[in-house]
Amino acid sequence: MPLHQYAYFALFSQHASADEMTSQLGITPDEVSVRGSRFTGPRTIPVDHSWKIVCREPGLRVDEQITRILDRLRPHTDRIAELVGRLATNDGGAVLQVVRYFNDTDQEQPGAPDAPNLFGWHLNRDVLDFLAAVGAELDVDEYDMTGDDEVPG
Repeated sequence: MPLHQYAYFALFSQHASADEMTSQLGITPDEVSVRGSRFTGPRTIPVDHSWKIVCREPGLRVDEQITRILDRLRPHTDRIAELVGRLATNDGGAVLQVVRYFNDTDQEQPGAPDAPNLFGWHLNRDVLDFLAAVGAELDVDEYDMTGDDEVPG
């Protein structure tokens, strides 16, 4: 079963821009979104500004992707926690997001017999401690990309 997955840590706010978050943290994000920004085509318009540190490296389990993200963030835990506290007073906050697409036939998958099993993952105590320290939520989205015509009858 083809699987495409990635994880990111995001700060979000309806009022503070990603540039303001970057300035307060001193960390350059991998991705940003701008609240109410305009897109062409049928895309969702972000309801918040967001600042993200992302790992989309294929062939890693989710917990390995999360470790890569947190390795970059841990030295800044106190500043992140302080900023999340300020954002939370105005409908903002922080989230560790995991996104997984099952049966995603558009993605190349490791085919080697010794390829890692990407389906299982866990959060260790260090990850949970970081999330608690900065006041972040955990959100996991999983999607079955099997088309209606591909469902066994």
